[in-house]
Amino acid sequence: MRETPEELNELQALLDASLSRSTAHLRSIINAERTLTAERLTQVLTGMCTLALSTVTAKGEPRISGADGHFLHGRWHFGTARSAAKARHLAARPAASVAHMRGEDLGVFTHGTVEILNPEDGEPAADWPDLLAYFKDFYGDDAFDWDGDVVFYRLHPHWMTVFAPDGASSEPQQREK
Repeated sequence: MRETPEELNELQALLDASLSRSTAHLRSIINAERTLTAERLTQVLTGMCTLALSTVTAKGEPRISGADGHFLHGRWHFGTARSAAKARHLAARPAASVAHMRGEDLGVFTHGTVEILNPEDGEPAADWPDLLAYFKDFYGDDAFDWDGDVVFYRLHPHWMTVFAPDGASSEPQQREK
């Protein structure tokens, strides 16, 4: 768990607000007994979590693809090749949705706007050196041309909800490094 108390409070406020403004149908599925607190969620979402990432084409058509997701400081972080279609979509239209699901045991659904952490031209995010160290530790120093080949994003959520039918019994991800 890398989250500060402030980040946990912010994440909990987002989870509570998102659920409270959801439809009655969604609230009939996700309720206090079938969700996780922010603190428990950060304990469960460790290491790499496979994401279904949804972007939008210039014609307004949805596209979904997979991405390695890392839940750090209460936000999803993910990367892709700079030449990937999803990178072009996100550069032009930074709205995105991600879902992380583990069978019927856990579903984390997030909508928001991406921030490019290591733009090809321009200043990287202030915390990029720390994030880059994390990614290099996870994938290996020589896994990519970190400056040229890959672009990393942080999803700033405006809506996020968690389905965990067994509540706090959800197990942490096993692929943590």
